[in-house]
Amino acid sequence: MEQSSRQRPTKRLPPTRREALTGAGESLIRTDALHSGQGGMPLVVKPSVDGLDLIAWASQNRNFVEASLISRGAILFRDFKPLSVEEFEAFINATSDEWAEYREAATPRTHVSGNIYTSTDYPAGQTIFLHNENSHCDSWPMKLYFLCLVPAERGGETPLADCRKVYESIPLAVRENFRRKKIMYVRNYGDGLGLSWQVAFKTERKDEVDQYCGRAGIETAWTSGGLRTSYVREAVATHPRTGEVVWFNHGTFFHSSTLEPSLRETLLAEVGEENLPYSTYYGDGSTIEPSVLDKLREIYRQETISFPWRKGDLLMVDNMLVAHGRAPYSGTRRIVVGMAEPFSGPGI
Repeated sequence: MEQSSRQRPTKRLPPTRREALTGAGESLIRTDALHSGQGGMPLVVKPSVDGLDLIAWASQNRNFVEASLISRGAILFRDFKPLSVEEFEAFINATSDEWAEYREAATPRTHVSGNIYTSTDYPAGQTIFLHNENSHCDSWPMKLYFLCLVPAERGGETPLADCRKVYESIPLAVRENFRRKKIMYVRNYGDGLGLSWQVAFKTERKDEVDQYCGRAGIETAWTSGGLRTSYVREAVATHPRTGEVVWFNHGTFFHSSTLEPSLRETLLAEVGEENLPYSTYYGDGSTIEPSVLDKLREIYRQETISFPWRKGDLLMVDNMLVAHGRAPYSGTRRIVVGMAEPFSGPGI
């Protein structure tokens, strides 16, 4: 099975570029918050001097970047000279140690260059609900990076929500039920719906899929339409650096009731619930109550903050502390994405 980006060695910036910046790093920028609430998330970093090289500055001030990311959950670098895709890759190299692979792909993306991909290639008129990248897997990226090459004419924001606050807002009885039962994910690949298993697992060989799934604790069932998988994961997790408990799962995101009503009704009429591309249940296979799902969606929305993209904006997100999504949009929108710092670990 292909294991390209996860094992790719980290590139380092050449010394000449790193030495191009002199002076106290924090005196060369100014910081602010887009919103007075939400814990000041995201932190906005702007240059306070003309011509400040963002890559060189970030390379020399990585401790500040790391501390700010842990504290705020997300950083928006704004008003710097717009980066090219190649420079975006260099920025990620300057602020991370290892690239992360997009594992068990759930949505389509287009490869752009190196380790950079488009954000989800999903119809412009549809909403992508808040989620944490690969939280349904046994390994996920700790850092996500978004670069706005072309903002949409209207809409297209990347909403964010603090997963610490989401967790705290969930009624205790609901949290404890998910802790005890966990979450079961059921996925169907192929048959004209969702991604094919070949794309999701990056191989043409069924035996490699079985081997991968066996190692990851995923049950496989080969069907006439393709492949069905089922597996159980934790609903909450502990951040490895801060020790904070976060709501970290795809339980709401993958549930059919989160789909837009017209799309959900069409899918259910065509294939039925058992053949949907994604479904979620309690870990014992029982149904998650509609009232619980409604409450979870409400909490996500209450904790959501959003901002219009500007050309050149670079957003850095701690993937365990902050969930992200996408608002519908019109016109051309081009956001590219990179993932870094793979981490494996159980919940709590």
